[in-house]
Amino acid sequence: MADLDGNIAAKAFHADVPQESHGFFVKGASGLDFGMQHRLGRIFNKQSGRTVMLAFDHGYFQGPTSGLERVDLNIVPLMPDADALMCTRGIIRSVLPPADAGALVVRASGGASILKDLSDERIAMDMADASRIDASAVAVQVFIGGEQETQSVHNLTRQVDAGLQYGIPVLGVTAVGKQLARDARYLGLATRIIAELGAQMVKTYYCEEDFSSVTAACPVPVIMAGGKKLPVIDALTMARKAIDEGAAGVDMGRNIFQRKNPIAMIKAVRAVVHDDATPETAAELYADLSNGADD
Repeated sequence: MADLDGNIAAKAFHADVPQESHGFFVKGASGLDFGMQHRLGRIFNKQSGRTVMLAFDHGYFQGPTSGLERVDLNIVPLMPDADALMCTRGIIRSVLPPADAGALVVRASGGASILKDLSDERIAMDMADASRIDASAVAVQVFIGGEQETQSVHNLTRQVDAGLQYGIPVLGVTAVGKQLARDARYLGLATRIIAELGAQMVKTYYCEEDFSSVTAACPVPVIMAGGKKLPVIDALTMARKAIDEGAAGVDMGRNIFQRKNPIAMIKAVRAVVHDDATPETAAELYADLSNGADD
């Protein structure tokens, strides 16, 4: 058993010293084979090295949540401005136009709805089907500290093994329950475990203090989760801070598709992530494109 008392808090993260990429622009991916690198190159913009991922996989446990009642009407128009789409295979096959879909990050874990214990997930998609869809990556939820922690870690490692066979990266998603603090100590623990177990990317939440230590200690790209809907300036400020503190992009859903003008918002997010716009400049862009929307 690990000696918890001897687990000294780490502090030498050297957040000001970027990790070397050794010939490939995505963090930690230089040793991967061609298929993995090729798929990661679809997700991350080569010029900025970052990604704007649009998450609308909420229906796999929430059903038709606000803003996702009609994916064909609410999400498809946003596709041209997203570097990657995070969604389910059911939506991909039933709704998305194949000629227009770019990089696909496909939800590959599930099993519990909002009526049950969300941590009780299993693998919900075979990697062979991800290959048939031409997924750029698959996403697996990991509940570090949750009731079903071991099962969710097992889900991750099985998909990592399968992904290595097919050349498909795995995005490990840190699931933060109500009882777990969204601080750097917890997020650093969760993201590092996910990366150490083989995930090629990690998605996690932003924390106000020491987020740079979370990204510095994670040897693969950290993508910031958007979380609940915030005021426009707050969402853009959070994205700016995360990028400045080492995030390799954002994966936003409700902060985009629940807006009065989602197209304007995703363009504003792109300005922050790819063009290094300030939150204020991006908020002005949203206001201009949305004809003065103030949500």
